[in-house]
Amino acid sequence: MNDFHFYSPTWFEFGKEAERKAGELVKKFGGSKVLIHYGGGSVVRSGLLDRVKASLEAAGVGYVELGGVKPNPRSGLVYEGIELCRKEKVDFVLAVGGGSTIDSSKAIAAGVVYEGDFWDFYSGKYIEKALPVGTVLTIAAAGSEGSPDSVITNENGMFKRGATGDAIRPRFSILNPALTQTLPPYQTACGITDIMAHLYERYLTNTPEVEVTDRLIEALLMTMIHEGPRVIENPNNYEARANIMWAGMMAHNNSCGVGRSQDWNSHNIEHELSALYDCAHGAGLAVTMPAVFTYVMNHDVMRFAQVAVRVWGCSMDFQHPEVTAKAGIEALRRFLISIGMPKSFAELGAKEEDIPKLVDVLCNGDGRPGSISGFVTLNEEDCANIYRLMV
Repeated sequence: MNDFHFYSPTWFEFGKEAERKAGELVKKFGGSKVLIHYGGGSVVRSGLLDRVKASLEAAGVGYVELGGVKPNPRSGLVYEGIELCRKEKVDFVLAVGGGSTIDSSKAIAAGVVYEGDFWDFYSGKYIEKALPVGTVLTIAAAGSEGSPDSVITNENGMFKRGATGDAIRPRFSILNPALTQTLPPYQTACGITDIMAHLYERYLTNTPEVEVTDRLIEALLMTMIHEGPRVIENPNNYEARANIMWAGMMAHNNSCGVGRSQDWNSHNIEHELSALYDCAHGAGLAVTMPAVFTYVMNHDVMRFAQVAVRVWGCSMDFQHPEVTAKAGIEALRRFLISIGMPKSFAELGAKEEDIPKLVDVLCNGDGRPGSISGFVTLNEEDCANIYRLMV
């Protein structure tokens, strides 16, 4: 196990009608004027936005609003939010929505107190200072409600990049599983896939002797395998929703990733798909992960065999561990298809002729050195081969 530090100060308010405590929590964490940042549609129609506003008003907290967040959140709205916060002297950002809204809120929070271009943080600069952020979560997926991370699509070139810093870990996150009960099955399945991807990205490590975090990851994967079909069958299953929501946070606040190297190549490869085609991130990951895992499996076949046996219940073939490893990857692929996820490029709206463009942006865009690194370092040829496995 590697040396590490771990700082995760987020206050979690979990349960039915927890959103009614938004104003109380903003005041608890020092906010006096809030930017309410959201997408639109569902948070307005459901009455959630009105409940949050009523809570702020009851607590004597002022607010301004900025809606319009899209899936795969865009840089343009971030710039707009930064300008609005400065003009209105906002001192707290409250995200009401899913991972895209939370990521956009974090980018705004970092940009408001920074003299340069917020995109510097998405080009490798660590975020050391930001306005405090709170969240009211509406979909279990990205885990941004507990993480120090954010991903934004740059509209100048349409590519996605991530930023990180403990300053953008939410001060509080409100998690009401009932808010996710109205999600369409496809969105629910996308969220389940993203959660599983966050776990696999940490499981694929080159660090030896990490049994504690291995077992944590395995347990959370098994939870998703159990609860996923239950919630697809019955969207109103509150207990299944609750388990998935908490698993989503645990999967990405890095309690499962401390002391070990991590991968993130599947995420990097998928980001170019959702940036170019605007497909759902979870859907893109469902197609990407089996292809990446198949391509890199021989780097550490026993790690893939281990997850196949421990999580998917595959039989261990000690003479031919690659058989077990492949069976585990196939079990993952079948599971994702069973909950309604796509299995190919075509189902994402992606085109084989775009592979050279995808690879160039992935490996060379924004100052990258012609490759991406993680569990395995992948060059342009490797990445092209992986995209072709998805076709």
